[in-house]
Amino acid sequence: MELIKEKWKEFSKSQLIWPTVALVIVLLFNLIYTKDFFSIEVKDGHLYGVTIDILNRAAPLMLLAIGMTLVIATRGIDISVGSVIAISGATAASLIGGHLEYIDGVQNMVANVPMPLAILAALAVSALLGMWNGFLISRVGIQAIVATLILMVAGRGLAQLITQGQIVTIYYKPFSYIGTGYLLGLPFAIFIVAATLAITLYMVRKTAIGLFLESIGINAAASKFSGIHVEKYIFSVYVFSSLCAGIAGIIICSNVSSADGNNAGLFIEMDAILAVALGGNSLDGGRFSLLGSVIGALVIQSITTTIYAIGVPPEVTLVVKAMVVIAICLLQSDHFRQLVFSKLAQNRGNQHEKVTAKL
Repeated sequence: MELIKEKWKEFSKSQLIWPTVALVIVLLFNLIYTKDFFSIEVKDGHLYGVTIDILNRAAPLMLLAIGMTLVIATRGIDISVGSVIAISGATAASLIGGHLEYIDGVQNMVANVPMPLAILAALAVSALLGMWNGFLISRVGIQAIVATLILMVAGRGLAQLITQGQIVTIYYKPFSYIGTGYLLGLPFAIFIVAATLAITLYMVRKTAIGLFLESIGINAAASKFSGIHVEKYIFSVYVFSSLCAGIAGIIICSNVSSADGNNAGLFIEMDAILAVALGGNSLDGGRFSLLGSVIGALVIQSITTTIYAIGVPPEVTLVVKAMVVIAICLLQSDHFRQLVFSKLAQNRGNQHEKVTAKL
């Protein structure tokens, strides 16, 4: 019992407490409209329910949030991840394609290029795009928002060049397993996110990398004087962010069995940045929490699911989402909470004085 109290005390003081509270509030709100919101069933050998669907649909955003967290920790920003998603999906779809062949009278789906090679090619292209961002920012000295804005705009054009301005459909069922398949009863995409998160956590918490990134975010000049290779780490985080976006692009492309260079990942970079902020991370760089960013991504997906579930009209969906996000941000703000609590304490004091005066 004492151990539980001690762990709870530690958690209540951690960076994760308010993102977790926000997630719980959003999820519990759904019980008003959907009584069986938390119910989970087993259908066709896998788990089925609204919460499972939230996890599955949040997978691409969680991947983006993981990569974006490290970028923001160095006091940077990457608004090109949406375009990288489109390019990654377009590359994989164009290479795999797929067609039907009859072998010994049996109908088979055949990929134009072996699926593993197509996926590796998509990730390689994503890494190259990250290198381009990293080079412009760490070597040329262009501001992060400007450098990534270049790729954000040009990347859409590149994705449409790859797809020739068409929506490329994939006729190869094994590829769809990445986005729609299940492993051990859970969506396969969740395992991809878990593996990425575990590897990243190990790298930033079990090695000095995390400390170096925080140091760069707090004071890059001082970090350089202390012997940290600032340019190398800044270059690396943009490559990693693009790789995460590349994986997310493959999941999204697999989920719909097609690639749309114009609309895939459109404006998702804003949700990724918001997820990092909702996770309790400062956009000024420095200390960061990967778990907080993942929870932030779940909060955003939960809000989206809730809005659709309660039947909010499509024309006001974004406004409602913005209002909920503002409320959550205020909830997480130390300054706002102190202001509210001080006002409440002041009102109680005034009431106490009035009662005392009457006596």
